[in-house]
Amino acid sequence: MSPGAGPSLVRMTSSKPKILVTRRLPASIEARMATLFETDVNDADAALASEDILEGLVGKDVLVSTITDRIDAALIARLPPSVRLIAQFGNGVDNIDLDAAWAAGLTVTNTPSVLTEDTADMATALMLALPRRLVEGTQMLLRDRAWAGWSPTSMLGHRLRGKALGIVGMGRIGTAVAQRARAFGLTIHYYSRNRRPPAVETPLDAHYWPDLDAMLAAVDIVSLHTPLTRDTHHILSAKRLDAMKPGSYVINVSRPELLDEAALIERLESGHLAGAALDVFENREGINPRLLALAESNDVVLTAHMASATLEARVEMGEAVIVNIRAFMDGHQPPHRLLPESPLPRTARG
Repeated sequence: MSPGAGPSLVRMTSSKPKILVTRRLPASIEARMATLFETDVNDADAALASEDILEGLVGKDVLVSTITDRIDAALIARLPPSVRLIAQFGNGVDNIDLDAAWAAGLTVTNTPSVLTEDTADMATALMLALPRRLVEGTQMLLRDRAWAGWSPTSMLGHRLRGKALGIVGMGRIGTAVAQRARAFGLTIHYYSRNRRPPAVETPLDAHYWPDLDAMLAAVDIVSLHTPLTRDTHHILSAKRLDAMKPGSYVINVSRPELLDEAALIERLESGHLAGAALDVFENREGINPRLLALAESNDVVLTAHMASATLEARVEMGEAVIVNIRAFMDGHQPPHRLLPESPLPRTARG
């Protein structure tokens, strides 16, 4: 890239397919990419501006993007004609305009199946941390320094066993969360677009609810695990938050847009909800100060989008990206190809 044009790129010249990687990846993945592709990596490891992405893609075949890259219709319209594949490093593709990509003749892939166990672990950890006040207990020791010691009435939380967990979206991750929660003695309830077969329901003693509103009124903890679509945007709306049992909890390690954050804050401030644990939240213009205040008062547990943040997951994500690129460049359909909800007519790319 030209001097002063933004973050520099480290070029690792190798074989024929030419790719731009917008963020640093695990060293083993970068090394493997270097043996298979002609690779430019954003060594600054900060989100690239649109102009830097476009300049870095000149002469490239593939854009390896992440959730921090805004691949909207305006950027897609200006992509060099050589670019034919957007290989997202990650499961979520909220940052990519799939309709515009499809209409422009681009193929888009993601890495959907490698995050199940780590994301389910994080949801379970938050499910434990919230009612048992684990974060609050740690902060108290660090803040007070001179701890007065144990007391029979100090730091009382609530046990999990016997509570009802409502899972919104019983896919791979939702099922993995249910398996973990069952071991802690929670009863499993779920709402999903399709009912799961007995082979899934029976071992979990899972109760299917065709009506989400009815389930919300019956459970103590709600955990969101549904993909973000037009139909699931704000699936946990203000009205549905009101329908939840007083004193219940919300867990979200999926997408911030699944719940109405402003409405959630109001229900937490009013005391209608006992708490929330969020690994994802609105952060385009900085975290909502009211949400931070709730975290400081220990009504909310906030974690820094860490659900998939294990070395194992990141390496597996990188391997999935490589598989998608190699399949595409060899003329095959990539295993993790994505389609828009309403495909438009496509145009050919050179």
